[in-house]
Amino acid sequence: MTNYDVMIIGGGAAGLACAATLIRGNESLKICLVDAGDRLGKKLAATGNGQGNISNLDITADHYHGGNVALVEKIACVDPFDGAKLFSCLFSADERGRIYPAGRQASALVDELIVALDNSNICIHMRCKAKKIVKARELFEVSTENGEIYCAELIVLCVGGKAQKQFKTDGSAYALATSFGHTLTPLYPSLVQLKTETVHIKTLKGIRADCNVTAFCGGKPLKAVRGDVIFTDYGVSGNAVFSVSSYVADKQNVTLSLEFLSDFTAEQIEESIISRKSSGYERSELLSGTLHNQIGRAIIKRAGTDEPSAIVRVLKNFTLPVIGTLGYDYAQVTKGGINMSEVTGELESKLVKNLFFAGEILDVDGDCGGYNLQWAFTSGMCAASAILKRFKK
Repeated sequence: MTNYDVMIIGGGAAGLACAATLIRGNESLKICLVDAGDRLGKKLAATGNGQGNISNLDITADHYHGGNVALVEKIACVDPFDGAKLFSCLFSADERGRIYPAGRQASALVDELIVALDNSNICIHMRCKAKKIVKARELFEVSTENGEIYCAELIVLCVGGKAQKQFKTDGSAYALATSFGHTLTPLYPSLVQLKTETVHIKTLKGIRADCNVTAFCGGKPLKAVRGDVIFTDYGVSGNAVFSVSSYVADKQNVTLSLEFLSDFTAEQIEESIISRKSSGYERSELLSGTLHNQIGRAIIKRAGTDEPSAIVRVLKNFTLPVIGTLGYDYAQVTKGGINMSEVTGELESKLVKNLFFAGEILDVDGDCGGYNLQWAFTSGMCAASAILKRFKK
């Protein structure tokens, strides 16, 4: 049985950020990192479609959800490039404010963090799932599924949430925290595809469109986003859908309103339709060339008439009732987690001294666009900074 100063459970973005900050701050610390997977940072390597969208220029509290957004603001919303400080490469933002490494390769970010850990005295144990934690006097004892026991003075839980179980995050690790009396808020899949009624989009599978998407709950608007919508056999996907999903995942009676041709007024579109009618176009083709032919036909069929104003009303408000999500296996993050009222401003447990949290395990989720990685990095760095103070020479 080996004793460590700090044990980090979970080798995702938060765990790696925590470890890197610790080894840079105090090379003499005895640190152990355990992870249930076969490679560190797997989820990080896949972020931003593999391009590494780690943050956003518009890093404000408005983009976060959970039980203590004020604390999230203090930790994550100081500098959009806080997470980037973990790396030596250059970063830049695209036209939407999403921050990427200049090389647009998320796996390179993971490689840099792994190299930093490999060049330190940190002990790393892969395929090592923490099964149980108990506190015996001043030390934590961590039992793993392979029968090993590790002891540490401080623990940082960076075990993720329930989304994407292929990254060894199936939600079972919440029990490591609840066994100490911490409470778990309701969980929902977020940044996920939405299931909708499909009667009006059966012919649109695989088609992508630029839309303004507004989510309504009980008739009240929740969130409006412009971006891609991809039609599927179950409903809708695309970055606009992911963006609104975090606002509707825990709601019932939700409807999406898709506005096509957002850059054109109703009058301009009506004039185009009138012109086509006078040129002898069949009803089904009145929007051809203006929209993807299949989308145009679906709109006209739903309008049930060739009257221009009626077609435009449907085009500007193409409604789809939401009946669910595609679930945790397809969600990018988990909405909900360990209750944020039970941690301090340094992310230490208020119930158990020397037990820290970072990342998705907490009741924090962000919008699509780099916000969740910014939280993962900055929360890991926050916990590490607090720990370094404990071991200050």
